[in-house]
Amino acid sequence: MENSLEKKLNKREQYKARLRPFDYFSEFDSLDFESLGEGDRFYLQDFGIFNTDFLEDEFTIRLRNGGGRFTHEEFTLLADIVEEYELTLVITARAGFQLHDLYADDVHAVWHKLNDNGLSTWQSFGDNIRNIVTDVYDGVSSSSRLEVDPIIQEMHDFILQNPKYVGMLPRRVSIGISGNSINVNSFFANDIYFALAKKEERYGFNLYMGGKNTEVAKDTDIFLEYDEVFPFFKAFVETFYTHGSRFSRSKTRLFYMIESLGLEKLLSLIEKEYGKPFTSAGELQLEHKDFKPFERLNDGTFAYCYESDFGRFSASELQEIANFAATNELSLRVGIDQNIYLLGIKEQHVPFNSPALSSTIIACAGNLCPYAVWSIKDEASLYLPLEQIHTNNIKVGFSGCAKGCGRHRHTDIGLIGLKTNNFGDTDGGARVFVGAEHDEGICIGRELFSMVPFVHLKKVVSLIISLYEKSKETKFQHYAHTTLNLYSEGFLSLWHLYNLKYNRELTLKKQEKPLSFAEEKQILQASFPQEELIEDNFKKTISKLVKELWTVAGEDPHYKPPIKRVNFR
Repeated sequence: MENSLEKKLNKREQYKARLRPFDYFSEFDSLDFESLGEGDRFYLQDFGIFNTDFLEDEFTIRLRNGGGRFTHEEFTLLADIVEEYELTLVITARAGFQLHDLYADDVHAVWHKLNDNGLSTWQSFGDNIRNIVTDVYDGVSSSSRLEVDPIIQEMHDFILQNPKYVGMLPRRVSIGISGNSINVNSFFANDIYFALAKKEERYGFNLYMGGKNTEVAKDTDIFLEYDEVFPFFKAFVETFYTHGSRFSRSKTRLFYMIESLGLEKLLSLIEKEYGKPFTSAGELQLEHKDFKPFERLNDGTFAYCYESDFGRFSASELQEIANFAATNELSLRVGIDQNIYLLGIKEQHVPFNSPALSSTIIACAGNLCPYAVWSIKDEASLYLPLEQIHTNNIKVGFSGCAKGCGRHRHTDIGLIGLKTNNFGDTDGGARVFVGAEHDEGICIGRELFSMVPFVHLKKVVSLIISLYEKSKETKFQHYAHTTLNLYSEGFLSLWHLYNLKYNRELTLKKQEKPLSFAEEKQILQASFPQEELIEDNFKKTISKLVKELWTVAGEDPHYKPPIKRVNFR
């Protein structure tokens, strides 16, 4: 009977049934990283090491650091490691660091230099509670109502290296928590989000569950006091561990558990573990703000946002930042926007400049990750109107594949880099999404174009932003709410295509309710009388028009195939 059940489990669960990841760790120091099996690759993720069978000699190590807080000594250590082993360093979308291009014979040494000196790689991949994130201004800005770092450290300590849970959850869980009413980035893409709320003049947290890259976390109608968050967290972890599905791998995320059991049933299971009844939600305390490079803090000092090269950092950059922080006794924080924040600066001046205009752009690891086709961090600088994005504080998420590490459907404009040969002599492009109302978790972005060749992408994104500028709205999410999201996807695609075709910038009118097909057709005919729909069909007309506008006659002059590092050892 036991063997029969094991066969029904997904492959990862079969490995867990035979040997717990925590017990596997005893073999770590004796592993030969040049001859790993499938099981080794599975288990090593729980200790922050990633490798695939088609990149056998190339490894990635990911760090976790709850809340994104680092010391200048830790930055210096990272800089030394990156320089000594000639690694590529990026910031992840969960405010941690990731080391790429690591050779097999260096894995042991680098892993120990990190974990033996105060940094941790445990449970940064695999079926674990991943790095717990918050706002970079936690506890220090005028919008801070509750400092949540102590809660994060409690959660972090409870899950980290706990033999029962290390690698043993049904699937990974992402958690965000913020005690700020204004956040640099939204947290509604998390499986669980503890959002600042107020009830009967007390600040606490409303609970949202079931978010992911293609879903917004849903309101559970639960309010938690500050000292109730950690007990709830423990109850949730045990409930997910005990009752989560361990069969079809594609249905093991928390979203699918809610879909299968129903939210009410899941919450009753958690409540039983929690030990007391939940109370109903309070009033959500979320506002919007566009942040400046220098932000004044509660103590009168400033924080400075060092904009990364789309998440990439060199050893010299880290060392320069670490030295400045040490000399001026500054705090260092890493944000889920992939930037570094220096807190405690006396004057609005730093001795270095950011290498890119990237403060509102999230870019995944790109071709540093085996799942992505394109070098997203290079494409972002080549194919996006960076000045226009920066000036208008447009949130852009750029992912290299549908897994969505760039959170492309939780930003104002979202992009997925994809391959295509449908447009002539080009095989690269991006799917485009617009209209996410992400600050308050109202909706994800909708698809505007299924594919735009990279050579045309800058012009397309520039038009989207230009139409927003002409709308006179004060933020893109207002424009999405009053305008974009009241038109159908097909209409929006045609509206932008016709503007591109005739080199115009005709603005869209605000609407009070969604329009019918007949109403949308009438608007198109009045605005572009020279155009007719093919068989009265938006989709067929879009298909013909994109081929007409975007077929590339010659090679993209900007595109260069990504250079893969080859191991000659």
